[in-house]
Amino acid sequence: QVRLVESGGGLVQAGGSLRLSCTASRSAITFNAMGWYRQAPGKQRDLVATINSIGRTTYADSVKGRFTISRDNVKNTVFLQMNSLKPEDTADYYCNVKLNSRDYWGQGTQVTVSS
Repeated sequence: QVRLVESGGGLVQAGGSLRLSCTASRSAITFNAMGWYRQAPGKQRDLVATINSIGRTTYADSVKGRFTISRDNVKNTVFLQMNSLKPEDTADYYCNVKLNSRDYWGQGTQVTVSS
């Protein structure tokens, strides 16, 4: 079992920045991948960014060049640095961990970008 605790969401103006954090209850070294997804009201949950065990990253096209995912295996934490935020980035952001073919999710943190 993996427990994930997210933080860092909030309200920001367009063009601003936020940094999301997600800390796991066990060693991140064991995880196949860590990542962030988001879900806007009335829409499906979509991939934002992932980082695997060797540091390889993937990004949704809509966030490339603006968002950066990173992980700290000592602190068992994954980060999402979000720059140049747009109103369309408004959503609930969920941390995800893949371990032994299972997905674990955080409780979500809300990000609101005002125009």
